[in-house]
Formats: sequence, structure tokens, C-alpha cells
Amino acid sequence: MALHSPLRAFPALKRVAGWRNHRLQPKRCMNRDVTDALSAVAGADNISTSSAVLEQHGKDESYHGCKPPDIVVWPQNVEQVSRLAAICWANDLPIIPFGTSTGLEGGVAALKGGVCFDLAKMDKIVQLNAVDFDVTVEPGVTRKSLNNYLRGSGLWFPVDPGADASLCGMAATSASGTNAVRYGTMRENVMNMEVVLADGRIMYTAGAQRRTRKTSAGYNLTNLFVGSEGTLGIITKTTLRLHGIPESMVSAVCTFPTVQAAVDCTVQVLQYGIPIARIEFLDDVMMDACNKFSKLNYAVSSTLFLEFHGTEKSLAEQIQVTDEIMKANRGSDYIWAKDQEARDKLWQARHNAWYAARALRPGCKAYSTDVCVPLSKLPEIIVATKDDLIQSKLTGWWLPNTCTLGSTANFRFIPWD
Repeated sequence: MALHSPLRAFPALKRVAGWRNHRLQPKRCMNRDVTDALSAVAGADNISTSSAVLEQHGKDESYHGCKPPDIVVWPQNVEQVSRLAAICWANDLPIIPFGTSTGLEGGVAALKGGVCFDLAKMDKIVQLNAVDFDVTVEPGVTRKSLNNYLRGSGLWFPVDPGADASLCGMAATSASGTNAVRYGTMRENVMNMEVVLADGRIMYTAGAQRRTRKTSAGYNLTNLFVGSEGTLGIITKTTLRLHGIPESMVSAVCTFPTVQAAVDCTVQVLQYGIPIARIEFLDDVMMDACNKFSKLNYAVSSTLFLEFHGTEKSLAEQIQVTDEIMKANRGSDYIWAKDQEARDKLWQARHNAWYAARALRPGCKAYSTDVCVPLSKLPEIIVATKDDLIQSKLTGWWLPNTCTLGSTANFRFIPWD
């Protein structure tokens, strides 16, 4: 999403002394002088106006059409980002921050052209503080590359939206994922951010070099920028909370005769206070798609994917109580995935659900949206929407993931031809 001057959002600021009055200034646009200025900062090898490159940066994984920028730049440090942003500010050009292009909402589309800042070359893990359970990374560092770096430290970063997304991009979109029920979303795991504002100024949301977990002093700017989706500034560093790797992990699959039974079971597991790591509902349409796409052999029925983390003793207790709840809701016996390979295959199938569902209707486009409801309303909204899909003859599916303080239901559908 493009980053614009705050004057457009707050017209009253135009009357403040020292601010530019955009109505009195001629409309600026991309020209040779601007291109030369960008090149002087980033280097000639780090800018491109190639049509192929522009198209690559004008679309993500969503159904939205390509809206390419006018030019792409690859800054290599925060100072370059600051100077490039100042040039765009002076010339009234939109800025579009670009990470790994794995989003599903069209956030990288340059609706009004402008300058795309591809941050892939800023890929340093700046500082790891294992004793303090935190790490600071640049925007080119992805979720998987960070966890590979952390191997051997006993730590990991659990927020897992499925795609190997940029961590700063995940902060910008307030990403969550399958582990959110236990470890929280990005909002709970971002401690500080270095941000370049629209005019090129550099700021820190919790103060320079600060890694403390207390946020009661001063404004909570960190949570303001988490989820801002590139509209308030360009995130050039983020400090993240790390977690200890559990002693044991085990995954399981359980099927149910109805959607209502599966969702009721999910709500009851949370109400009992079971510290489950992941609990994901897939309806019959989604299970059929996953079986075909990921070459699985699960029952085509309303299904829960679960994962438990902890010590061997705590796992046994969690599994026992969860099993009692499953049986009370007419759930099947567990199908276990205990070793690393089996668990990875199970959750990779879940992460590939978007592509699996699209494969149900080749040539059609899929539309994705999220619905957030109170936990008590989760059974009602899923059952009602499932009925609506059947009546409207749309190919659609649910991928709800239950978060700590509520419930987010990720809803996808594929229109008919």
C-alpha cells in the first residue's frame, strides 16, 4: 500500500506554518531528474524501469490485477531509505514498500504509480540476544531464514503465517498464523521498530536501541505501526520476541460428523484452558482439496488439525483432556503425526491450502477475506456461511484459526465461471 503525505489525511495541517500547501504547488511526476536523483543514492545497479521488473513488483498472491510502479529501487541500508524517501517527498511521489510479495490483499499494488522500495537487500540479522529472548532483523530477513539462524540456540520465532514472509512485512501486516493460539500474533511479538517516515525522517517506536518488554512509559507507537501496512512509514528494522523451543511436539488429526461438532469442540478446548499450540478447522471442501493437492489420505469431513507443545508429562495431560472433549463431541480417534517429518507434512498441507483450493477449479480466481468474531459467535458464523455457500453454489471454504483473545476466521471462495 502506498505511503502518502499526512497532509492528505489531515487537511488542517496545511494551515500550519512551515508545511507545504499542496494545492498551490504544481503536480510532480516521475522524470529524468528524479530518476537520476534516485540513482545517485541507491546506485545505477539498484534501480530499474524494466517492464518485467515493474510487473513483478505490481502484484502479490491475491486475485487483484497488476498495478506496477513507475520505478523500483533496492536500498541497502536505512540511510539510503531515508534519502530516497526524502526525494519522493520532495517530488510528491507515492512510496510502495515491497518485501516478499506473499500477501493476499494486493497491498503492493501501485495504484497511482510511484516508487517501489524493494527491501530484499537489507537482509542482516543485526543482533541476537539469546539471554534476553529477542532479536533485531532487517526487512530482507524472512521467517524461515531467522529460524534457520536460530538453530542450536534453543530459541525460535513461532509466528507462522504459512508463507516464508519478510519479518518486517509480517509486522507491517500484523500477521498471525497457526501458532497464534499459544504464542500470539505479530502484535504480541514485536518489541521495537526502526521506521523511515514519508519525509525521510528516521524514528524508533520504543526508542533507539531499546529492547525492554515494558511499554507503559510513553505512547505505544509500536502497536500503532504494527498492522499499518506501509501507510505510516517504511519499517527498516524490527526487534522481535523469541521463545524457547518446546521439549516435545506432537500433532494430531481428528474428524467430526458435522461442522457444528468440530467448532463446538474448538471452543470447549479453549474454555478448558488447555495450552494447545495449534488448532485449525478445515471443512469437507478444504479436506478434499488438501488430499488431492498434497497427496494425503484423510477422511473428507469436518476436521481439526491440532498440535501440542510442552514436556512429555504436560503433553500427556493436554492430550488426555483434549481427547475427552473430542469424544464428547463425537470426534474420531486421533491420527497421530509424532516425528518431525510427519508433522511437517501435515502442516505444510495446511499452509498449501490456498493453492490446493485454487486447484479445485483451474483457471478461476480465488477471493480471500478475513472475518473476526467473538469466540462465542464462531460456531454460528461458520455454520451460517457454510449454508450460504451451498445455497449460492459457490466453491468456498473456511480456514479458521483461533487466537488468544478471540477468533479469526479466514474465509476463501472461488467464483464460478
